[in-house]
Amino acid sequence: MKRLFFLFCLSFCLFITLQPVASAIGGSEGWIQIQCNVDGASVSFNGEYKGVISGGSLTVPVYTTGTPYTSYSVTKSGYIPADGTLSMPDEGQTRTYYTTLNPISTPTTVPPVRYGSIAVESSPAGADIYFEGNYRGRAPLMITDVWPGTYTISAEMTGYRTYSTTTSVSSDMRSQVYCPLTPTNIAGALYIISSPSGASVTLDGLYKGKTPITLSNLAAGTHILQLDYPGYYDWKSPVEVPEGGTKTVSATLNPMPTSSTGWIYVSSSPGGAAITLDGNSVGQTPGSGSLKLNSVAAGNHTVTLQLTSYNSYSTHTSVSPNTVTEVSAVLVPAGTSSGKGAMSISSNPIGANIFVDNNFIGISPLTANDITAGNHLVTFKMDGYQEYSTSALVNAGTTSSVSAALLPVTPAQKSPLFPLTVVLALGIFGLRVLRKPE
Repeated sequence: MKRLFFLFCLSFCLFITLQPVASAIGGSEGWIQIQCNVDGASVSFNGEYKGVISGGSLTVPVYTTGTPYTSYSVTKSGYIPADGTLSMPDEGQTRTYYTTLNPISTPTTVPPVRYGSIAVESSPAGADIYFEGNYRGRAPLMITDVWPGTYTISAEMTGYRTYSTTTSVSSDMRSQVYCPLTPTNIAGALYIISSPSGASVTLDGLYKGKTPITLSNLAAGTHILQLDYPGYYDWKSPVEVPEGGTKTVSATLNPMPTSSTGWIYVSSSPGGAAITLDGNSVGQTPGSGSLKLNSVAAGNHTVTLQLTSYNSYSTHTSVSPNTVTEVSAVLVPAGTSSGKGAMSISSNPIGANIFVDNNFIGISPLTANDITAGNHLVTFKMDGYQEYSTSALVNAGTTSSVSAALLPVTPAQKSPLFPLTVVLALGIFGLRVLRKPE
């Protein structure tokens, strides 16, 4: 009897315990239906596989009291996937969702790619052209059958820097590439100073000016530099001009022993005139710069210049020891005549009083016009410097140049007894004053 009672109680408890669960699951069921135009498509809810479309749809039972589904996806190979959002059905309710799968389009036939070309030029012409590192020929050059894209073009030539660039090529288009080549020997410069300063500078035989001076746009490499200064030995040396830079040259000139000779620098416009000094042939004027006449005895001299188709030019000049005298002539074409000419007068140092035929005309440097053609006496006067006179020939219708390097006056030495004499005289005077009776 007790056994039967125990079994009854156990059965009753199990019934009471299981009754709510069964009711919760079975009583809260609904359905979600997915309708699709493609059978065999796979259906997933929240990423969980639920089945495939058959007969145009798939119905999936869901529990309304469980974890809700919020999204679905429908997929099939060869079709673009379809996605959507879900709302859970109520108990006993069916929610239907419609979706359409579209096939992935089959790519159409791709037309063949058409080639382009590259036209290459170089300056100077004739450079070796490389396409992507491969030699193709010499410029000007046409590179054909080039696949569309971006490529590197290089140009090389002896004596020039390699030039590289990139270019883009399109179908049926011609790209233009210009390669300007830069010489490897880029111009440089020299900065020249000397002791003493003011030396005449000649580079490769051409006069350039006086120190200090900067010579620019010189070809890189070796050049011959020469410096001249009155009373000093010439300085001459090869110098290297750096590529694209400036080199400083400092020259110390050695003084010459005192002598009784000087120099005459002779130039003419135009150049090429035959020069005679006191009737003796001494050479001809260069195309630019001056001809240097060395070891000319101090004193007065006559310089004459002659050039075919031009009037003869003659002038008197005075040479001082260890001093440069310049003669610069502007030659007049034969047949030209005029009653007057001009003088261009300069001095070193500047600021000298200038007298022509003993008449004051101004302070150097100056140009005096309306000077009667013929020989004239030009005198330079300046405090602290020796007076200098020279004879200058003025040709009709031309300008004659007259210049002079003035020499400082040597100061007279005072006797060392002079200050002592003054002191003694003042002392004697003072003693007399002290002894004078009051």
